[in-house]
Amino acid sequence: MFSIARPLLFCLDAERAHDLGLKALDLAHGAGLGTLLAARPAPLPTRAFGIDFPNPVGLAAGLDKNAAHVDALAALGFGFVEVGTTTPRPQPGNPRPRLFRLPEHEAIINRFGFNNAGVDALMHNIAKARFSGVLGINIGKNKDTPNERAADDYLFCLERVFARASYVAVNISSPNTQGLRALQEEESLRRFVGTLREAQERLAGQHGRRTPMLLKIAPDLTEAEMDAIAEVLLAARIDGLICTNTTVARDLIAGHRHAGETGGLSGRPVFAKSTAVLRGMAERLGGKVPLVGVGGILSGADAAAKVAAGASLVQCYSGLVYRGPALIGDCVEALHRERARAA
Repeated sequence: MFSIARPLLFCLDAERAHDLGLKALDLAHGAGLGTLLAARPAPLPTRAFGIDFPNPVGLAAGLDKNAAHVDALAALGFGFVEVGTTTPRPQPGNPRPRLFRLPEHEAIINRFGFNNAGVDALMHNIAKARFSGVLGINIGKNKDTPNERAADDYLFCLERVFARASYVAVNISSPNTQGLRALQEEESLRRFVGTLREAQERLAGQHGRRTPMLLKIAPDLTEAEMDAIAEVLLAARIDGLICTNTTVARDLIAGHRHAGETGGLSGRPVFAKSTAVLRGMAERLGGKVPLVGVGGILSGADAAAKVAAGASLVQCYSGLVYRGPALIGDCVEALHRERARAA
């Protein structure tokens, strides 16, 4: 079915195709036609940061920013679904066009800028969803909130999503909110993570359950920056780390007509960079912090490479645009084989 739909969707503006694809997915799910889109993968139970996942292949944040399509997306066979990024207040994001396909490179450039309906709308949508599996909620700050007050925005979202989220992902690595990546700098990160960790423990006491908190980092990090991040995360005893967000590098798409577009590059060109950061953080963290590998997964072999580099879980996004829902089963199957080989 995807092989029929893809050429039609690729004839449309990328963001219009994105919206139309999600609406079509909802309609197919509502009509009970989900099995025509993808066969559900065999279970591959995986445990990470205190959560049991039916399989280790998840949906990355960004596809469903407002948690408006959770049921339909989960039915494709993901072991977990991450929604967001959500912010305290609604915001329109950056002007259009802000999403570009690069089929020659199996890549996407986006500069959405955390366009979303706000955390209250996201929580309303989650309350309506029937999905009872593992749900990650990715949180961020509003564009007009200065960095010195960024923690206030993250605390606002954390407090509202804590009781419903299976885990919370803290996004400080999007290149599309000016200055956001500065929060990854050592001293800023130490204060920021310390504040959120205190709130996490306070909320755990209030709600009688501890929701794991993960940090999502960029692929554009130096060795020294990775050293500093690892030191901060180990000291703070963070629950997990997502490696990585999109890249601002353009070397692998030089000469393409969209190469000059600002925004985050995802898909095939980010695979090597994101996997290198994943491997580097795995070495520095020494198994004390579970890792989620994301960035450029377009095949089962790519998912297996992320696990070999140190990931406990993997996530897909851009690969779904080029390979469709069958990618999920391919990844689970490949990880099945790798696990059996290692047994």
